[in-house]
Amino acid sequence: MHASAPRVWVIDDDAAMRASLVALLASAGLTAEAFATAEEFLAAAPHAKGARGCLLTDVRMAGMGGLALLTRMRNAASSPPVIVMTGHADVAMAVRALKSGAFDFIEKPFSDDVLLAAITGAHAQLNDEKLDGADPRFASAAQRVAGLTAREREVLELLAEGKPNKIIAHELGLSQRTVENHRARMMERLAVGSLAEALRIVVLAELADHSA
Repeated sequence: MHASAPRVWVIDDDAAMRASLVALLASAGLTAEAFATAEEFLAAAPHAKGARGCLLTDVRMAGMGGLALLTRMRNAASSPPVIVMTGHADVAMAVRALKSGAFDFIEKPFSDDVLLAAITGAHAQLNDEKLDGADPRFASAAQRVAGLTAREREVLELLAEGKPNKIIAHELGLSQRTVENHRARMMERLAVGSLAEALRIVVLAELADHSA
């Protein structure tokens, strides 16, 4: 039994968002500390003082952004799991964050359940509560991607590179309508409602292959 429950450190330069997140986490029985900037968090360095927790950070902020912070944390002696919050326009940046070692990313606006599930997963990793030493997110993602057809996987991989339907159609020698149909079926098979969710799954599946 740990002496204290893990915390959630929230970094967002939007004061209203910080207050909303802290209130939500408190209502879920979690202890949260909020910081307006990455620099403020690094100066406090609660993770380096023996406190345990996960980091919830916006990707775009005044001063040091989420990706730069992730790099700084990855090189630290004691690094908590990092969950990146992203707006729709920053999904490609969030994908890079996931590939660079972020535990997860969630797209704004997100539901309370999605956020709390990500935090629960990060705390489980912090406590080393993995099944047979494997991250269950990887297995789930790999299984879902394995259910795609070869063409759907091609479309998904090109979407992950940030390419629009028109360019994908040209590269694959297909009509744009056909690409749109493949994209719709791909998202249905993955059981996701947005491209951000689909990209999250394909990156986790890639990471599963690399960790195998």
